[in-house]
Amino acid sequence: MVINHDEAAAVRPLTLAWVSRHLEVGERIVRTEALQGGITAEMRRLTIGTRDGRTRDLVLRTFVDPFYVERAEDWLNREAGTLTLLAGTGVPAPGLVVVDPTAAHCEYPSLLRTHLPGRTVLDDEGLETRVPLLARQLVAIHTLRPAEQPREYETLTTADTVVVPKGADAAAWAAAIDVIRKPAPPYEGRFLHRDFHPGNVLFDVPPSTPAGVRISGVVDWAQPSWGPADLDAAHCSTNLALLHGPAWGLRFAEAYEEAGGVLAAVASERLYWRVRDGLAFSEDVQLVAQSWREAGRAELTTRAVEERLDAYITALLDAPG
Repeated sequence: MVINHDEAAAVRPLTLAWVSRHLEVGERIVRTEALQGGITAEMRRLTIGTRDGRTRDLVLRTFVDPFYVERAEDWLNREAGTLTLLAGTGVPAPGLVVVDPTAAHCEYPSLLRTHLPGRTVLDDEGLETRVPLLARQLVAIHTLRPAEQPREYETLTTADTVVVPKGADAAAWAAAIDVIRKPAPPYEGRFLHRDFHPGNVLFDVPPSTPAGVRISGVVDWAQPSWGPADLDAAHCSTNLALLHGPAWGLRFAEAYEEAGGVLAAVASERLYWRVRDGLAFSEDVQLVAQSWREAGRAELTTRAVEERLDAYITALLDAPG
């Protein structure tokens, strides 16, 4: 019997049968729970009852939105390949159980993976401890040298698709858009997560000693790429700026270098990657803000996030060097 927290947690019949076929003999799903915070896919935690009376957890990722279903085969194949690649590397990624990228067995394209301990932490409290951990983890990811190089990174915006927020500093945004009209700077390729940010990182936070927090997992490996370390660092920076304020977005690059990471040596090249990533958020502010509110940050309205994005873009252009 499957016990649901609510209707949203229910697993569709074909998918339920598919998952059940890939459990160990004598195992069964005893509970499902919808996980909040996902933008592109539905996420559910499945609690599995084992033959010896214990339980273990798996995570089911399902693409249902037509826009993302069209891209699901590519993303799920890439994620499955990456999870296999990361096994044994020291990067705390989930293990792959099974994938159905074309919905041959499930109602929608789906991937089943192991569940990692820990939780996402999006609160302001304790951020000064978590930022260096994020930086060190990203540096570790960038040191990976897979035998088969992933595809080159894709840009997520163009100068013509940027959406300038209402009331934004028009001069600053015009200058920022001019920055990304230029050709991309040369770079030394690195293995990129391509969506590394606090919402895709799990933390183990001991209740008695919060300062002993550690990273227990990195998830959402749907878009691994080959490209500049600056781009991954910039993406985490933008997320930090919108979640916690522009100063934290500016701080992350320093933390990344303090952790041993290497970013572009020329200030204009650093600016290019930071601005490119920041502007990419202009087209998805509403979706991003909604996912964060669902994850507990009720004050992050679309307008509040737009204002932070405006402040961050302005701060990038004003930042020395």
